[in-house]
Amino acid sequence: MQQLTHAEIFNHSKAKDIWLLIHGKVYDVSKFSEDHPGGEEVLISAAGKDATDDFEDVGHSSSAKAMMEEYYIGDADPKSSVAHKSSHRVVTVTPPRNDESPRVLIWIFTYIVPLAIFGVAIAVKSYLDKVQSS
Repeated sequence: MQQLTHAEIFNHSKAKDIWLLIHGKVYDVSKFSEDHPGGEEVLISAAGKDATDDFEDVGHSSSAKAMMEEYYIGDADPKSSVAHKSSHRVVTVTPPRNDESPRVLIWIFTYIVPLAIFGVAIAVKSYLDKVQSS
């Protein structure tokens, strides 16, 4: 098991060279960055630092967590963390993409539209039954 210093991890914080520190383990996600569902920018903004909180806040699926093992390259050296925490770094953060719209549309077309069609069908049937009985 390779022990990586925080300085080494910090040096891999650019597009196409992205290392993440999550729960004390280091992952080289450079090859995965373009395929990341949340976008490459999210990984770049977390690169070279402890991304544990960011990773957990998103609520990754169990399959995403299992996929991480493919990118595991070693553990962070706990002795180097003190020096790393005192360093300063400016990170340009890209605002997150609004992925809520597609979810709302999918929800509408999955539930609301079929219910509306069902309601219209019942109303038409009721009207036709009323007209025929008159």
